[in-house]
Amino acid sequence: MENLKNIVPDEDFNWDSYEKGETLTVNKNVEELTKTYDETLNTVKDKDVVLGTVTAMNKREVVVNIGFKSDGVVPMSEFRYDPDLKVGDQVEVYIENQEDKKGQLILSHKKARASRSWDRVNEALDTDEIIKGFVKCRTKGGMIVDVFGIEAFLPGSQIDVKPIRDYDVFVGKTMEFKIVKINQDFKNVVVSHKALIEAELEQQKKEIISKLEKGQVLEGTVKNITSYGVFVDLGGVDGLIHITDLSWGRVSHPEEIVQFDQKVNVVILDFDDEKKRIALGLKQLTPHPWDALDIDLKVGDRVNGKVVVMADYGAFVEIAPGVEGLIHVSEMSWTQHLRSAQDFMKVNDDVEAVILTLDRDERKMSLGIKQLKPDPWEKIEERFPVGSKHVAKVCNFTNFGVFVEIEEGVDGLIHISDLSWTKKIKHPSEFTSIGAEIEVQVLDIDKENRRLSLGHKQLEENPWDVFEGVFTVGSVHDGTIIEMMDKGAVIALPYGVEGFATPKHLVKEDGSQAKLEERLQFKVIEFNKEARRIILSHSRIFEDEQKATKKEESKAKGSKKESASIPVMEKTTLGDIEELAALKEKMDGEAQ
Repeated sequence: MENLKNIVPDEDFNWDSYEKGETLTVNKNVEELTKTYDETLNTVKDKDVVLGTVTAMNKREVVVNIGFKSDGVVPMSEFRYDPDLKVGDQVEVYIENQEDKKGQLILSHKKARASRSWDRVNEALDTDEIIKGFVKCRTKGGMIVDVFGIEAFLPGSQIDVKPIRDYDVFVGKTMEFKIVKINQDFKNVVVSHKALIEAELEQQKKEIISKLEKGQVLEGTVKNITSYGVFVDLGGVDGLIHITDLSWGRVSHPEEIVQFDQKVNVVILDFDDEKKRIALGLKQLTPHPWDALDIDLKVGDRVNGKVVVMADYGAFVEIAPGVEGLIHVSEMSWTQHLRSAQDFMKVNDDVEAVILTLDRDERKMSLGIKQLKPDPWEKIEERFPVGSKHVAKVCNFTNFGVFVEIEEGVDGLIHISDLSWTKKIKHPSEFTSIGAEIEVQVLDIDKENRRLSLGHKQLEENPWDVFEGVFTVGSVHDGTIIEMMDKGAVIALPYGVEGFATPKHLVKEDGSQAKLEERLQFKVIEFNKEARRIILSHSRIFEDEQKATKKEESKAKGSKKESASIPVMEKTTLGDIEELAALKEKMDGEAQ
C-alpha cells in the first residue's frame, strides 16, 4: 500500500453516460465517436444492388455482410440454383430496407439477380459463358429453367446428346447451361445443356480419333440398333458394326446379338482418311468357326444342321455357328426331274446330310441328302430287268414319246411307236396325260445315261399276228373315212385297225370322189405286218368286177382257153373268226 500512488479522476469523464451503460473513451466526446463509427460503415441506400460476403448459412437462411452496421439475412430458397454456395462466397444482394422495425437489414438476392438479369443473359450470350440454372418444372416440349431470376426455356432436344425418355428426373436440379438464343422483343431466353456436352465430347472425340488404329480393341456402348447394323459410342465417337460383322453365323436382325445401352468390346476394322466413318467388328474378337471345325471331319461323313437360307437352286445348312454347307437341289433327290429346293425343305428344318466336298482353305462345303439312300441304279438290272412290268407316272411329253418315272431316280422313255399296236398317234397327249399312271414293260437298260427304254403296247399280244390272216390282200372290208389329206385318206376298219388309201383309190364308180365320214367298201391291196400298214382301195372293187365281166364275155364267145378262176371275196364279220371276236372285246374294254 505504501508504494501505491494517488490516482486522480479524469475531470472530463462523463459519469452520466457511464451509468447508462455507454462506454466512452477517455478524452473523446460522443459526437466525435459517432462520427468516427459512421466513417467505418459503407454508405448504402435502399433499392441499391451491392456485393456482399456470406458469413454464415443454414438450411433456411444465408447471412450476408455488406459492410453495414448490421448483417442481412437472405432466404436459402433464393440460392437453390447454386447448391455449392459456401461461407466466404460473394453474392449480389438488393437492399430492400436498411432497417426494419426491429432494426434488421432486409436484403434480397432474388431481386438483385432480377435487376441485372437481362444484362447478364445478354452478356452470357455474347461471351459464350457457362452459367448455372435451376430446373423448375416440365413444360410442353422441354423444361423451365431459372437463370439469373429469369425463366428460360430448355427444349427437350437440348437436354442431352441422346434422347431423354423421362424429363422428370431433371426437375429440381441445378445444371450448367449455355444461352443459345434470346428474343429481345418478347424477352424470351433459350438455354442448352447439350451444347456443353457436345463441346466436351468434341474434345474427347479429337483425342480418341488421333489415337485410332486398325486392329485396335476398344470398349463402347450400343447407341442405336438398325436393321443393317449397330452404332456404338466409343466415348464421343460413333462407329458402325455392320450386321455381317456381328457374328460368324447368319443374323436376321442385330437385336439377336446386342441390346441398347449394352457395353461391348469391338475391334476397329477400317476408317476413312478423316476418321469420320469408323467400321467396327464384333465377331473378329472370336476365332473363326472354320478354324475350330473338327479336324477329323471328312468327305463322306454324316452331319446334322439347320436350314438357314433357301434358294431355288439349293439350301444353305448351318452345321455349326458360322459353318455352312450348300445342298444343291440336284443332291436332294435321285430323280432327274429337278424341281425347286423349296419342294424338299424349308428354313429352320433340321436335316441330316452327307459331306460331298470340303475345302478348309476356301471355307466351303457341299452337302447331299440323296446319298442317305442307296443309288437306285446300282442294281438296276436286278430290280428292273428287261421284260419286267411296272406302273410308272407320266412326267413329261415330247413329240417322239413319253417320259415316265417308275420310282424316285428311275426314269424311262416310252417311244410314241410303243404306245399302241393299232392307233396312229401323232402326239403322246392323245394317249395319256401328265401325272397319270401308265403300265410299262422294260425293253432296254441304258445304265450309263441312267434311262430305261419302256413300252406300253408290249403288255398286250401283237394283234397284227391275227390281222395277217384277216386282212389278206384282195379281201374286202367295210370302212369309214375318218381323215382326209392331200396324199389320201385314213380309213377306220373293223377291230380298231386303220388303213390308208391314195386319192386315185377313193374314186367311186360314178366318177365322184369319196368324202370324209363316208362309209364304203375297201379292198386290201397291200398288208405289211412289220410296218403295221394296210393299203386300201375302193375303186379297185368295181375295176376288178369290170375286168371279170369282160373275161366272162370273152368266154361266152367261145374262147377255148381256160381262164383262171376269179376268187369270190367275202366280207368279214365279227363272228367269222373267234380270235377276232375275243380281240375286239379286249380292245373295247381298254377303250372304256
